[in-house]
Amino acid sequence: MHAQERPRSFIPHLVHLLCVVVLGLIFVALTSSAQDVARKVTARTSPSYPELAKKMHLSGKVKVEVSINPAGSVISAKLVGGNPVFESSAVEAVKQWKFEPATTVTKTVIVLEFADQ
Repeated sequence: MHAQERPRSFIPHLVHLLCVVVLGLIFVALTSSAQDVARKVTARTSPSYPELAKKMHLSGKVKVEVSINPAGSVISAKLVGGNPVFESSAVEAVKQWKFEPATTVTKTVIVLEFADQ
């Protein structure tokens, strides 16, 4: 190493990397909070209790993720948690739900409970 050469410092690179990471986390937080906006349900249909669940004396909760258009209608629904025996009944029920209007499409997770009848 010559007398006038100085070792390159990694600190500016580290600061740059940290800034990129922090900005990325802020973006993710803003995006996810915009997608998970709670919208008031204005009309709901109760799911039917599946015959197989009756025969097996099953009960439990399921989670259904729904996408809601700005007018308040459900445009898609899918099971994201719970016993698949309840899937068809839960998804068909929440597809009929209506929500208050909003300015954009939103997503939310609905929890439905099925009790042994």
